[in-house]
Amino acid sequence: MKMDDSLLEQCDSSWKDVLLPFAAQIKAIERDLLGKVSFPANDLVFRALAIPLIKVRVVIFGQDPYPTPGNAIGYAFAVPKDQKVPASLRNIFKEYCDDLGKTAAPSGDLSHWTQQGVLLLNRALTFSPDGAVSIDQWSPITDAIAQELGKRDVVAILWGNDAKSLKKYFRAEWVIESVHPSPLSAYRGFFGSKPFTRANEILARHSISCIDW
Repeated sequence: MKMDDSLLEQCDSSWKDVLLPFAAQIKAIERDLLGKVSFPANDLVFRALAIPLIKVRVVIFGQDPYPTPGNAIGYAFAVPKDQKVPASLRNIFKEYCDDLGKTAAPSGDLSHWTQQGVLLLNRALTFSPDGAVSIDQWSPITDAIAQELGKRDVVAILWGNDAKSLKKYFRAEWVIESVHPSPLSAYRGFFGSKPFTRANEILARHSISCIDW
């Protein structure tokens, strides 16, 4: 089956071997979303995978896209520039400033990170208010992506139980994990976890260029 589906066309061609076995499943998801309200917009569903596979240095896994209309832009945790920052991202930015000694956070669209090879990927790539597509439909696909990344020198930042379920695909020395940055859990171990400096320490140990967070 050719990768000619409109969703798959958003991906860099380097992901072809990873995604091709799921082409029929992705097409079925595309059909399920037809005419339905879902987030992000269809032309942003696979936006995160526009990064060439070989350029990925860090992956941060989220759970699913923001349910608030206008917030989800195809990158886990990110929102449009100048949009009000949601609570989880506010907590990420608080840890960002504390960890790195910064006085200001980056733009909420996080494009500065993605341009450096930080893959911001949700476990489910769409959110449907009516449940048209579930995380269970997406999980085999994002599992396969994680499995491929785990074969490479990629730091995996795993926040929360959904993300931690992917730990098995990565070598232990490449994993940084904590609770989710949600207000419900951030004070139970997310704050003070120093994911940004720890990620750069791992990269530096393996002679890989650090991220300019």
